Amino acid sequence: MHKLFCTVVAAGGLALAAAAAHAQVVRCTDPATGKVTYTDGACQSGASAREVEARKSAADIQQERAEAAQALERKQQRLQAEAAAQAQAARNAPAPAPAAQQGIDYARSPECARSRRNLDTTISTGDAGTYGQTLRVEAAQRQVDLDCLGPAAYAELEKTRATRPVVVPPTTIVLPPRYQRPVPPPVAAQPNPPKFTQCNVFRCYDSQGNSYPR
Repeated sequence: MHKLFCTVVAAGGLALAAAAAHAQVVRCTDPATGKVTYTDGACQSGASAREVEARKSAADIQQERAEAAQALERKQQRLQAEAAAQAQAARNAPAPAPAAQQGIDYARSPECARSRRNLDTTISTGDAGTYGQTLRVEAAQRQVDLDCLGPAAYAELEKTRATRPVVVPPTTIVLPPRYQRPVPPPVAAQPNPPKFTQCNVFRCYDSQGNSYPR
């Protein structure tokens, strides 16, 4: 009998606990004074009652926490998917427009003017035609191309230069003159000696009648 009584008391306690766990929070408003009170039971006679929130059990709280964790995980997955989509869109985005379409006039920039002055100075100074001077002029010209055309147009120009065949100008080798032995002047031919045909004590005569003193 005692055991049965304890069982009934225990069952009643569990029922009360369950009822308390699911009891409602009620907002009571006194119509005469407007005073607001909250209770987990019934409002006083004449007061207007409005349910605010039901008291949650441990199972309800655990379920809400699980649902909140799932919602947070779904939100993180959505944010990661959005970030990945933005990164992919940035990789697939078209290249920026050339400087001419962006309204930048590199040809009138201070950098272009400074590079042109440097090129003029490099050309006017130094030994023209030497290897070192040629390299300095070429470097100054490339700087002018970069500053006056802009990075995009300069890159296209460099691609064009890379495809051009390299033309090596012919080299003229000047050899020193060869030594030539001096040629002696020609010896004048000696006329044939006259043939004398007759001579006396004072003169001789040749076959042509010329006379020569003896």
